[in-house]
Amino acid sequence: MSKVNLEKSWYNQLQDEFQKPYMLELKKFLLSENQSGKKIYPKCDQYFKAMNCIEFDKVKVVILGQDPYHQANQAHGLSFSVPAGITIPPSLVNIYKELKTDLNIEPAKHGCLEYWAKQGVLLLNSVLTVVDSTPGAHRDRGWEQFTDKIIEKLNNNLENIVFILWGSYAQNKGKHINQQKHYIIKSVHPSPLSSYRGFFGHKPFSKTNNYLESNGIRSIDWILPD
Repeated sequence: MSKVNLEKSWYNQLQDEFQKPYMLELKKFLLSENQSGKKIYPKCDQYFKAMNCIEFDKVKVVILGQDPYHQANQAHGLSFSVPAGITIPPSLVNIYKELKTDLNIEPAKHGCLEYWAKQGVLLLNSVLTVVDSTPGAHRDRGWEQFTDKIIEKLNNNLENIVFILWGSYAQNKGKHINQQKHYIIKSVHPSPLSSYRGFFGHKPFSKTNNYLESNGIRSIDWILPD
């Protein structure tokens, strides 16, 4: 983070955050974790990948996650996504199942959601780093404040964004979103532990596209290319 790898339009919105005490403390913490030999995911040049895939004012949809995946080669800066060639995680398997039910789109053979991101789907985790095999290792270190600021900027400066909030954690993080300006879709989390309590059948993909189109915004092509 000594040289912030952040797309220009996002940097213009967020540059003041990088000089605030909480972010300076976060930087020191990450350096210390690195120097102690801990494996941190994703790679440092992917911390801000969710924003680097799309300009600030081109965001159409936000899908909020919690932590990055904590096993080797999984996390690459996009919530719920893994690089092509990596086993598709259970939550994403369930997202694909709902996509099939909702829009009759066959599940992709890979778990890389970058195609969605480049169309304006901000795949944002609340915490942007994690330690190998240690879920939640970097919670309450400052990332949450930074990602709250991202949501605040989107909420205040843009209109007609669809916020997809899966699970109580995401719903609590999005509790200040202005529902007069934006559209919120809520359900339980797609994790196998909760998905059968309301995730399946809530049709987030068709609802998203219907809302976008009704506001004159190009819909999302949810079919992931091979």
